[in-house]
Amino acid sequence: MLSFMQSDSEIYQLLCSEIERQKNGINLIASENYTSNNILMATGSILTNKYAEGYPKSRYYSGCDIYDKIESIAIKRAMSLFNAEHANVQAHSGSNANLGVYFSVLKPGDTIMAMNLDHGGHLTHGSRVNCSGKIYNVISYGVSAEDGLIDYDLAYDLAKKHNPKLIVVGASSYPRTINFEKFAEIAKINNSFYMADIAHIAGLVATKLHPSPFPHVDFATSTTHKTLRGPRGGIILSKLKYKKRIDKSIFPGLQGGPLMHAIAAKAVCFNEANSEMFYNYQKQVLANALALSDSLKKNGFHLLTGGTDTHMLLIDVSKLHMTGDECQKKLENINIYVNKNKIPYDKNSALVTSGIRIGTPAITTQGMKEIDMVNIADIITNCLYSRKTEDVLKREVLQLSINYENKFIKEYCKTLKI
Repeated sequence: MLSFMQSDSEIYQLLCSEIERQKNGINLIASENYTSNNILMATGSILTNKYAEGYPKSRYYSGCDIYDKIESIAIKRAMSLFNAEHANVQAHSGSNANLGVYFSVLKPGDTIMAMNLDHGGHLTHGSRVNCSGKIYNVISYGVSAEDGLIDYDLAYDLAKKHNPKLIVVGASSYPRTINFEKFAEIAKINNSFYMADIAHIAGLVATKLHPSPFPHVDFATSTTHKTLRGPRGGIILSKLKYKKRIDKSIFPGLQGGPLMHAIAAKAVCFNEANSEMFYNYQKQVLANALALSDSLKKNGFHLLTGGTDTHMLLIDVSKLHMTGDECQKKLENINIYVNKNKIPYDKNSALVTSGIRIGTPAITTQGMKEIDMVNIADIITNCLYSRKTEDVLKREVLQLSINYENKFIKEYCKTLKI
C-alpha cells in the first residue's frame, strides 16, 4: 500500500508546511490552541467510519454499542466537569450549539437580547448577517463608552422595555469577567430563558478560575477547542428539565449523523480538563495574559477596559495610526499570529477594524511563562513601530519558538513518522 506521501503528495506536503508554520511561529489568536496527541488520535480514528444517528440506546443504525458507550462517557464527563444536569455533546460547532438552544425554546420572530457584535458579541448572538439575526427579533446591549465594561443598567432597561424571550450572555472579544448572577436578575424581570455562551472561557470555567454560569442559567453552550484545548466542536449544557428539548433540537432538528470521532475526542478533552495539570495550565494562561497586558501597556499600547481578567486582550491600534488589518498583516510577516477585531464604537468595517485581539492559550500550551510575555510584547512593539527590520524580528520569533518546542506537535510528527 502506498504511503500518504506517495498517494497524495500535494496534500501531504501542505500538511508538512502547516506543521512548520505552527512550530516556528507565535500563535496569539485567542480562539486557537494546540490539542494533545490523544485528542488528535481520537479525531483521526476509525470512529469516523460509522453512522450513529440518534442517541445512546436509541439509534437508527445497527452496530452502535461501542458508540453508545463512547457518547455516554462524553456526556457524563461534560456534566461532571461543568456541574451541569444535562449535556448534549453532538453539536458540530459552537454555532450549532447556539442554534440548538434557540430552536429548542424559540419560534421565528421571538425576541432575543444579546451582546452587540461590535461590542464583543458573536455572529450567532443575533447579527443581521447571520441566520440568528434573520430568524429572530434581536435587541442588543453593549459596553459603556467610558470604560468599555458591560452596561448592566442598559441591559436591565432593555429587558424591561422589550420583554425578550431569551437573554444571551457571553462574548468573543470581551476581556473581563461576566457577572452571570446579575444577568440572572435581569432575566427574572420577564421570566426570560437565560443562556450563557462560554466558548472562550470554558477552560477557565471548568477549572473554577472564572465564575460558572450554573446554577444561574438555563443553558450554557461552548466550543470544545479554545481554552478547553479539545477538538473542534460544540456542546450544550442545560438544566435537566430541558433535556428532551435540547436533544430533539440538535437531532433531528439541526443535524443528522453525529461525528463520533469528534465525540470521542471531546471525551478525552473533558478527561484531560479534569486534572491538576490542566488547572495549573489555566492558571498560567491567566498569569501570562496579565503579564502580556502589563508589558504592552508599559510599551504604550491602549488596551480596551485597561487590561484583562481572562485569556484575551483587545488593543485599540488606531492610536498607532494603523488599522487592525494592517497590524495583523505586519505581525504575520514576522510569524506572529493575531486577528484583527472590531472595538466598541469602531468606525471601521469588520474587514478593516481599529483593533486586534490577542490571547495566551496557545503559547501557554507551549510552556511559555510571564518573562516570555515581556519578550513578546517587545517584539510586537518593535514590529508595529518599525523599530527593527522584519528579518531581525523573524529570527527573534524563531528563537523563542525553538526555546519552547511544541511537545504536542512533536508527538504528532512522531505518530506520522515525519
